[in-house]
Amino acid sequence: MTKAYWVAQMDVTDPDAYDRYRAANGAAFAKYGARFVIRGGAQEVKEGHSRARTVVIEFPSLEAARACYESPEYQAAKALRAGASEGHLIIVPGWEG
Repeated sequence: MTKAYWVAQMDVTDPDAYDRYRAANGAAFAKYGARFVIRGGAQEVKEGHSRARTVVIEFPSLEAARACYESPEYQAAKALRAGASEGHLIIVPGWEG
């Protein structure tokens, strides 16, 4: 089974509210077998542009990645993030090669 990933790039606009989101999202991530590969930290942009924070989360399958995003647990956490950050999040399957 091919793994899948959430790739997010965010600019945090309200650190206190974003911290509440981070505290709340753990339940969904644990339920769907998520594992942080990259969780913020220093970045070195070589081409194009990026947001201040990059996060990569690994899931055991594309189905698990999608189910986690749609889950009531994650949607409740996501509501805490509303207005606390700007950015994008994509779900991509891993490479099978």
